[in-house]
Amino acid sequence: MSQGEKKFGEVVEASTTGFTVQSYRLYDAPPVGCLVRCGEADTVYGVVCQIENRSMDPARHPIPRGADEASEEAVYLSNPQLERLLCTELRCAVVGYREDGDIRRQPAPLPPRIHSFVYLCDGPGLREFSGALDFLPTLLEARGVGVRDDVIASFLRRASLSHEEPRHLMVEAGRELATLLGGDLPRLNGLLKRLTV
Repeated sequence: MSQGEKKFGEVVEASTTGFTVQSYRLYDAPPVGCLVRCGEADTVYGVVCQIENRSMDPARHPIPRGADEASEEAVYLSNPQLERLLCTELRCAVVGYREDGDIRRQPAPLPPRIHSFVYLCDGPGLREFSGALDFLPTLLEARGVGVRDDVIASFLRRASLSHEEPRHLMVEAGRELATLLGGDLPRLNGLLKRLTV
C-alpha cells in the first residue's frame, strides 16, 4: 500500500468495465470523482461514479425512526442495529490496470476479484496514474457504467491538485478533450465549463 492510500472496502461485484465496492463502514466512501485501486497481484484502477446508501436486504426498506429523537445522531444511538442493516456501496468505472509494474490506462483484460481490497488513491498514487491522459477515451465512453461528464471533470480537478503544476494538467486535459470531442461541441463545451468550476 502506498503512502496516502486508505483501505475502505471490498469488491462485491465486478466486470471488465466497472466494479461495485461495499464500504466497511456505513457512510464511509470517497466522493464521486476519486481514483481507487483494488487487487494486490492484479491491480485495477477505477473512478468512483456513483454512491448509494441502502438497506442490505432489498426486500426491506428503511422506515423513519426519529420522530422522538432530538438529532439524527440520536437515531443511530437508539438503533445500533442500523449499522448492520444498512450499507454504503460505490460504483466505479474501470480506467486502467497494472501489468508488469506499468500502468495501462485502458479497460482491464479481466475484472477485479470479488473481495479484493479497495484503496483510495491520493497523493503519489493519483499523481502517477494521472501523469498521462490515456485514460480519457475510456472515461468518455464509460456512460454505461454511470460515468457522467461531471464525474470526469471532478476526477480531472482532483488529479490536477496532486501535481506540482495543477494548471498544466488542466490545460493538457482541455486540449486532449478538444481532440477527442471535436465532433461533439455541446458536450465538449459542457465539460470545459465544468473543469473551471
